[in-house]
Amino acid sequence: MSSVRIIKKYPNRRLYDTETSTYITLAEVKELVLQYKEFQVQDAKTGDDLTRSILLQIILEEESGGVPMFSQDMLANIIRYYGHAMQGLMGSYLERSIITFHEAQKRFQEQASTIYGELPKMSFIPGQPIPNVMGGYLEKGAKAVIDMQEELRSQALKLFSGFPYAAANGNEPAEPVEDKPKAKPAKKGRSKK
Repeated sequence: MSSVRIIKKYPNRRLYDTETSTYITLAEVKELVLQYKEFQVQDAKTGDDLTRSILLQIILEEESGGVPMFSQDMLANIIRYYGHAMQGLMGSYLERSIITFHEAQKRFQEQASTIYGELPKMSFIPGQPIPNVMGGYLEKGAKAVIDMQEELRSQALKLFSGFPYAAANGNEPAEPVEDKPKAKPAKKGRSKK
């Protein structure tokens, strides 16, 4: 059983790999991720776990250089879920979607190599657009969650619109309805003078 590799982050922003006893770059941390190596980045002074922030930093560098995986709309939609009641659902949905996509890709590669033998690694011609399969997959998945949320909201508003406390627009409570005695209809016929 292998232990988790510890990388210490110092105040000067340098990363120190305790396994190799050398300073490493963010690109080398990315290589550990690509090689499925288990590691944890710790603050050298406090021992706090900084792994998530380092991974986010790698994503930021990847998104700012080359071809980004996430569109501006996708990033805006993700930001909108912070502090929202559905934040936990969206996070777990995206995580499951990525795992499912990754497993489907592995099965496809295994099936293709069984049929065709070892496939050559895909290489892209500089200047040619690179297919953005994963970003499109996640974007469609996130849009489906947002559409589902809007549909649920719409149905809830329709369902509760008949109650006296529900407003037609769903934003403000409706005015309470008072029971007023009905006026008696005037009798037809002669009127007294």
